[in-house]
Amino acid sequence: MNRHLRQCGTMLLAMILVLALLVNPALASSKPHSKHMRRPISWVKSSETVPYPELKGKPNLWVKVSLKGNRTYVYSGKKLLYTMYSSAGVYKKDPVTHKMKSVTPTGTFHASNIRKDRVYNPNLKLGANYCISWNGDYMFHSIVTTKDPHHYIKSLANKQGKAPSSPGCVCLSIADAKWFEHDLPTGTKVVVADN
Repeated sequence: MNRHLRQCGTMLLAMILVLALLVNPALASSKPHSKHMRRPISWVKSSETVPYPELKGKPNLWVKVSLKGNRTYVYSGKKLLYTMYSSAGVYKKDPVTHKMKSVTPTGTFHASNIRKDRVYNPNLKLGANYCISWNGDYMFHSIVTTKDPHHYIKSLANKQGKAPSSPGCVCLSIADAKWFEHDLPTGTKVVVADN
């Protein structure tokens, strides 16, 4: 009898998970294409060893950024198209809640038409290449640089796909950032999650 109840409970949990994915695609699997992921991680080359997918015309195209997972996923509906190593904003103690919180905002945003081959913030003395905005000053862009656009900060680059490293934007490898700047359609939904 107990064995039968356990089997029923397992089946019920599986059905609930399937229903949750149908109702909320943001819960879709964030499991990377592990057999295609580049190892060791390269902050220069593409994150996967296969060609980039064509994004234009893909139905229900959206992007999920996993802040703690240090990954950025590109989906067409529930189908995972591409996984990128990424590093977003560092975690700091929230003055109100006293909990650690990423300086990268969470929520649902959209890729804008603001695209730049180069940005530089003189206050932070940091720059980046291949940028596309998804929330005002928050962008997807390359590994952070100094004022010199060809001088990537290696201490931050070495955190790519492993740990948060930026003042708020989502850092991608140089190749991934260039692809995103040129190919991610304006208006694409971007979900930034603290997981």
